[in-house]
Amino acid sequence: PRPLTAAPLSRRRYVAGGQCKSTAKLEGKVAIITGANTGIGKETARELARRGKVIVACRDTAKAEAAASEIQAETGNQQVIVKKLDLADTKSIREFAEKFLAEEKELHILINNAGVMLCPYSKTADGFEMHLGVNHLGHFLLTFLLLERLKQSAPARIVNVSSLAHHGGRIRFHDLHGEKSYNRGLAYCHSKLANVLFTRELARRLQGKSQRGAEFTANALHPGSVSSELVRHSFVMTWLWKIFSFFLKTPWEGAQTSVYCAVAEELDSVTGQYFSDCQPAYVSPRGRDDETAKKLWSVSCELLGIQWD
Repeated sequence: PRPLTAAPLSRRRYVAGGQCKSTAKLEGKVAIITGANTGIGKETARELARRGKVIVACRDTAKAEAAASEIQAETGNQQVIVKKLDLADTKSIREFAEKFLAEEKELHILINNAGVMLCPYSKTADGFEMHLGVNHLGHFLLTFLLLERLKQSAPARIVNVSSLAHHGGRIRFHDLHGEKSYNRGLAYCHSKLANVLFTRELARRLQGKSQRGAEFTANALHPGSVSSELVRHSFVMTWLWKIFSFFLKTPWEGAQTSVYCAVAEELDSVTGQYFSDCQPAYVSPRGRDDETAKKLWSVSCELLGIQWD
C-alpha cells in the first residue's frame, strides 16, 4: 500500500479532533455509561476503567459481557460491571435503577450515551416514537431515578451525548411521536435537540442543589462523525460510512469529548454547556430556547408519569 503523505496525515489529525488531556483518577468513584458495549460508549468505558469503577448499562448483556471482559483484561480493572438496561422500556429502566441503588451507595458520573439513529418508524414498549423514547425519554427517566444518589455523592457530573444533528431538529409538540408525519433522519435530529434542551433545563434546576456545597453539573456534547454501528438501520449510510471512513473519527477519537466532560478538572464548576472536540461549541438558537426547554421538561414528566420539580 502507498505510504500516507503529509497531507492525508494532517487531514487525519484534523478529523481526529480534540483529545482529553486530563489524567484525573477516579479512585473510589463510580460511573455509569449507557450503551457501553460498542462504539463510543465502549471506548468511553475503556478510558474510565483506567481511572475507576464503571457500570456498563446495556440492552444486549452478552455483547456487554464480552466488552467488559476485554476492558478488564486490558486495564487490569475488575470493577467493570455489566447491568441490564433497555432504554426502550420504562419497566427495565426502573428495574435497573432499583438494583443499582440497592447495590451501590455512591454515583459520581452518569454518561447518557446510548442512542438509536435512522430507525424505521417504530415505538418503544410504552408507545413512544423510538428515537424520542430511547435517546431522550429513556435517559430523562434514568437521570430522574438516579438523581438523589448523584446529589449525595457530589461532586457529580451528568454527561449527555447529543450531536451536531441537533441543529436540524425541532420539538414538534403537536406530533411528538411522529404519528402525523415521520422522517427517520429528522426524528434523530429532533431527539438530539431534546438532549441539548434537557441538559440546559437540568443544569438550571440543579444550580445550588448539591449537598455539602460540592459542584453538581450537567453538560452535553457532540462526539463528531464517528465510524460506528449507529448507522446500521440505513443501508445507504452504512455504505457511505465505509466509503468515507478516512474522514470519520474512530470510536476512540469520538469518545474523547465524553471522557473530557466526565473527568476534566477545569470543568468542575462548568454546567449547562455544549462541547465538541473537548471545547465549548456553538448551540443552535432552538437549543437555547428556555421556554421550549421548560415545556419539554413538563411534557416529558407527563409522558413518563413522574413529578420532577
